[in-house]
Amino acid sequence: MHCILFAGGKSSRMGKDKSLLPFGEFPTLTQFQHERLGKLFTRVSVSTKTADKFDFDADFILDPEEVDYAPTAGFVSAFHAIADERIMVLSVDTPFVDYAIFQTLIDADERGLDAVIAKTATGSHPLCGIYHRSLLEEFERMLHEGDHRLGKLLASRETKYVEFTDEEAFANLNHPHEYQQALSRFCGQDK
Repeated sequence: MHCILFAGGKSSRMGKDKSLLPFGEFPTLTQFQHERLGKLFTRVSVSTKTADKFDFDADFILDPEEVDYAPTAGFVSAFHAIADERIMVLSVDTPFVDYAIFQTLIDADERGLDAVIAKTATGSHPLCGIYHRSLLEEFERMLHEGDHRLGKLLASRETKYVEFTDEEAFANLNHPHEYQQALSRFCGQDK
């Protein structure tokens, strides 16, 4: 399956572009994610506004320039760039989603579904899941209308939510303190 790493967000809560923050032994969180996902998936592409900010080789799928930061732009660009009927997506700021989670999502996918999305006690995680091409027309409509509410789209389509109990695996690095906690956790795992 083709994995799309979403790294085109605004990062307003972080105060700086979180996709460019160093992580582990890598100069950026994006490169860290790209390298680790490359060991799990046949193909990995990075969805972003611009590839110029990254200093490593990857398949970059660029969002339309006229669209402000929105995941719907990433979905439309991804489905236009590749021919696959379904894609796995992951937000760049969730570095602890592992192989077991991806495999569980893949195992839960079935004919007739539009999406398979990870969910924990705190809610669903729309940027950790499988999306089918059957959603492309709706993504295009949403993008055209400036409607970027993934939750609303998923609620109106054939979506399977897969429950996970490990909240920590889905930790988002939205604020500086969350980034620091993730660095500490990663270093602790690394030993």
